Amino acid sequence: MGQWGTLIPLILMFVVFYFLLIRPQQKRQKERMAMLNALKKGDKVITIGGIHGTIVDLTEDRVTLKVSDNTRLVFERSSVNSVVTDEDASAEKEEKKKEEKKEQAKEESK
Repeated sequence: MGQWGTLIPLILMFVVFYFLLIRPQQKRQKERMAMLNALKKGDKVITIGGIHGTIVDLTEDRVTLKVSDNTRLVFERSSVNSVVTDEDASAEKEEKKKEEKKEQAKEESK
């Protein structure tokens, strides 16, 4: 009983660490790999550095983003942080409109 009494808390700690730290991290990593593998031309993405662009060329390990009409940047595929969906884009547009209205209201009150 003495050996089991000292091992049970260690086993319980490992189980808790697995379910609170290790398993969620593996799940996030699997989702990220699936997102990177699903990238295609025309997707709007945000890089880890915060650059917004549209994918114009794609290779096994590199992504070419169109940032503006004349600017194309090449990144490692792993530097893509997220894909912007239509819902995200419409939410950003709404936020910009709200900010513009606030600025106009401030200017009119001056």
